[in-house]
Amino acid sequence: MIFDRLFRPRGAVRAGRALYSAAVDQARTPALYQDLATPDTAEGRFEIYSLHVVLLLDRLRGHGPAASDVSQTLFDTYVTSLDHALREMGVGDLSVGKKMRKLGEAFFGRAKSYEAAFAAFPQTTELSDLVARTIYAEAGAPTEPMVAYIRKQRDGLAIQPLEGLLAGEDSWVKP
Repeated sequence: MIFDRLFRPRGAVRAGRALYSAAVDQARTPALYQDLATPDTAEGRFEIYSLHVVLLLDRLRGHGPAASDVSQTLFDTYVTSLDHALREMGVGDLSVGKKMRKLGEAFFGRAKSYEAAFAAFPQTTELSDLVARTIYAEAGAPTEPMVAYIRKQRDGLAIQPLEGLLAGEDSWVKP
């Protein structure tokens, strides 16, 4: 009984992990790959997983220490999952660190670019260019449907009560 309390994850940890799990579920939505032409490759999946994590981090930014704790757990869970995915793909222990560093740099670059694109709303040229450079770098698909999806998701997260997100609840909008 005492060990249950001692080793039970804190609320922010549970919430961050739940939000990450929901982001993964949303990123695996078949419509993203079928209807929005996201490349179903390791790179395409990285872009979509990263996008959903960035959207959640963007929503939680600036809402105090509780939101910061949830954001940190969300990010930590994302990084741990990337590490596990690399190992499952057969990347050797000696190479994992280098690849994680490269993925980390890519994520932070994307996050900064998404932040700038969101700041430019309602104008969407910057977001469209970002989607073309990242999600559709290899596919060359039209960016407008994905830009509309991103805006719809961001708007949907914005109207969700912060308390729900801090409890690990989310309501992604279906594509």
